[in-house]
Parts: sequence; C-alpha cells; structure tokens
Amino acid sequence: MKLVIQLVLWVVIIFLGYLVFNAVYEPIQFNKLKEKRYTKVIERLMDIRAAQLAHQDVTGKYAKDFDGLIKFIDTAEFVVVQRRDTTVMDVEYRKAFGVDKYMDIVLIDTLGYASVKDSLFKGNDRYKQMAKVPVDGVDAEFEMDAGTILKNDNTFPVFMVRVDKSVVLHDQDKDLVMQEKQVVSVDQVNGPYISVGSMEDVNTTANWPDSYGQATNQ
Repeated sequence: MKLVIQLVLWVVIIFLGYLVFNAVYEPIQFNKLKEKRYTKVIERLMDIRAAQLAHQDVTGKYAKDFDGLIKFIDTAEFVVVQRRDTTVMDVEYRKAFGVDKYMDIVLIDTLGYASVKDSLFKGNDRYKQMAKVPVDGVDAEFEMDAGTILKNDNTFPVFMVRVDKSVVLHDQDKDLVMQEKQVVSVDQVNGPYISVGSMEDVNTTANWPDSYGQATNQ
C-alpha cells in the first residue's frame, strides 16, 4: 500500500512539474515565434508605407487599394530636381522708384526622371506580393484604406494599413494570442493590430517599436 501511495505521489509530482515547465516554456516559444513573424510582417508594411509615400509624392494622394498601388510602382516616375539659390534684379521696384534692388530667389531645375520601382525596390519584384500577409499557412491580405480628412479647415490625404495579430498568430494558443492583443508597452507592438498610418490623423507612424524597424512621422 505504501508503494502504491509513493507511485501515485511521484505521478502527481511529475505531472505538476510538467505543468510548471509548460507554463514557462510555452510563453518563451510563443514570443520567439511571434517576433520572427512580426519581423516579416513589419518588413512588408514598411514596403507598403514607402510605396504609399511615393504615391502621395507623385500624385498628391494615397492609393486606396493594392492593385492601384502595384500598378503605380510598375509605371510611375519621380521627377529629379535641383534647387538653386540666385539673386535677380527686382524689375518692378526699379520701375516704381528708379533705384536698383536685388532679391534672392530659389530656382528649381528639372534634371530628369527616375523609376519609382527602381528607386524603391532596386530591381526586386517583392512589391507584387505586398498585399499578402507573409506568414506560412495564412491566406490573407492586409487591410488598407486611404482618403482625406479635414483639419484646421484644410484637407489632408491619409492612409492606413493593418493586420490583426490573430491572423499572424493563427496557429498559436488562443489565451496567449488574446494576451498579446491587449499589450500596451513602449517596447512591444501595442494593441490588437500591427499597423501603420491612420484614417483619423495626419501621420504615417506605426505601432511597433524601433527594434523592428523605423516608420516615423513624415
């Protein structure tokens, strides 16, 4: 009887040890996998952000969908300019007062054109897959929107791109994913989404820390 009790106790001890081990081991593995996947997702979001900024620079607005953004990258060109400071005679002042007066002006010369595709991606065609969330086993696209907002009686273009963390961590423990979606920390990706841009404010900031890659206000 004593032997049976000892065996039962050992089973209980081993089982409790297993639970304790899993309680420590699973979050560690979860965080390793999370950081690996977040890195890939954020790299793609940074590509999208760069493409949207180029779109806004050339057209004055952001692209509302990925088909339009990819087509823009394939066909658009930047204007390459040079700014020059110079001094010229103020003709109107001379006519009015009969006295020479010079003024400083800035001249902008067009030097040529540069392909958006070559400027941003240097011959790499990864932008053609930018709509896809880059996680194995996931068949999903980023959510993207663009438009304008009115602020201080002025209209500004805005855009937003995001993906739900539960999509990126689709095959992980549901409780750990739920905890991750509630994160609020200066060195973590805050909130339920990985995102860049905003439809409510004029900025292109992201919600990930600089350790993943910078996407600061422009």
